[in-house]
Amino acid sequence: MIRFTNIYKRFGRLQALDNINLSFPASRSVALIGPNGSGKTTLIKSLLGMVVPDKGDITFKDTSILGSCDYRANIGYMPQISSYPENMTISQVMEMMKDIRQYHKLDEDLVQAFKLPQLAGKPMRTLSGGTRQKVSACLAFLFNPEVLVLDEPTAGLDPVASGILQDKILQETKNGKLVLITSHILSELDDLVDEVVYLQDGKVQFHKQVAALQVETGEQKLVRAMARVMENGGL
Repeated sequence: MIRFTNIYKRFGRLQALDNINLSFPASRSVALIGPNGSGKTTLIKSLLGMVVPDKGDITFKDTSILGSCDYRANIGYMPQISSYPENMTISQVMEMMKDIRQYHKLDEDLVQAFKLPQLAGKPMRTLSGGTRQKVSACLAFLFNPEVLVLDEPTAGLDPVASGILQDKILQETKNGKLVLITSHILSELDDLVDEVVYLQDGKVQFHKQVAALQVETGEQKLVRAMARVMENGGL
């Protein structure tokens, strides 16, 4: 569904992405992990069209996305830090996005599960960080995209809300969606992702099925498996 081919991106002296080659099919949930400065954010922004690679190509369903914006309607994005008009209410933000997207087959499962209708009249400036995360999650899933890009999606969420979001991610993967997740909380990814991509210094260190990683390290928990990989200097 999505393929990165020989992607390079430099910011001044920093080689943010260095010959990235990755391919992600539908019906997968993939963790993009790595230390700060590893290239995760630049990779995501390249997919979203916010960063233009210096070299290489990115394709969505075998069609290059570079120089195009039509494909973005098929991507739902949940940023780590959201930014909304502070004086608008939750309902006004939701309606604004509906007007912009002009999409009528809405997925409002999370809207109901997070009980946002009861908070609809609250201005964005009054919301807690967790509630803002709920709004961001609802907007990412609202337009039934084929690809979901979730940047630290459970940050700030209480355990109940985090469980609701994780259940939704699993369901959407079963429904044929591709879900890309960045997270520093590896323990929350154990039952959530099928594949792991580890980036460091702008390079892909490895891209593995979680099941294969468990077999090779002898560890069932992702955080322990990754620790074993680091101890061994990679697999």
